[in-house]
Amino acid sequence: MLPFSDNQVVLCYEDSSLQEHALRLHSQWDQQWNIPLSLATENLSADFLLMLTKQRLELRDNRADAIGGAVYVDFVEGKAGFRRQHEGRQQALARAIGLKGLQHPHIIDATAGLGRDAFVLASLACEVTLLERSPILAALLQDGLNRARAEAALNAITTNMRIIHTNSIDYLQHAPNVERVHAIYIDPMYPGRKKSALVKKEMRVARALVGDDPDAALLLRHAIRTTVQRVVVKRPNEAPALADLKPHAQIPGKTTRYDIYFPHHFTDQ
Repeated sequence: MLPFSDNQVVLCYEDSSLQEHALRLHSQWDQQWNIPLSLATENLSADFLLMLTKQRLELRDNRADAIGGAVYVDFVEGKAGFRRQHEGRQQALARAIGLKGLQHPHIIDATAGLGRDAFVLASLACEVTLLERSPILAALLQDGLNRARAEAALNAITTNMRIIHTNSIDYLQHAPNVERVHAIYIDPMYPGRKKSALVKKEMRVARALVGDDPDAALLLRHAIRTTVQRVVVKRPNEAPALADLKPHAQIPGKTTRYDIYFPHHFTDQ
């Protein structure tokens, strides 16, 4: 995902008791990400608010035509909790990644977003490296992971997850340990369903902030140049293959499918 769109983002806090915490976060982020801090708790004029609450860090749409709702990462409750407890290695994602017979395979999630698929893979005993180039989403991911690490029942899962704020294409070009990675997973923002009911409200907010992924095809091209066993791309059922590159295999779902590429099958990369 792109580092920033043209929208303004401000780090702020919901309650004055959180000011010191907000100042610590700002001191960590300011030089790297240049996210301004607001000391006000109301009448904020920024397009988006990175709001620190007593429970978590949230992204809020503050525009006049705001979509509404808060975006945050939760690996403990909700859908993440349900998928962890009720879905195993027979689910479509696990089959697409090729987990059968493997123990602790290393997976790169090259478009981490809100981290839900990465969490599922980590819960299936995968070592997952989450790459996210949006500093806002990276901050939300790290906050969600920090809160999950406070839950003893999730220790075995959260220790399998590592978040890196980086451009995935650069990472794949220069990372020294890609050769020991089993699979690269790509789930790019898809622009074709702009206000469809299929697009969850939180993902519409995230897209409004960071935009689509115009270089997703280039990312796929770099992924298939690596030495991994497979590259998996998540696509809406109605969408064409990414980069018009015909997959070697597919696993369909109700609304989405997984296109699978085997890099060693390409003779001209």
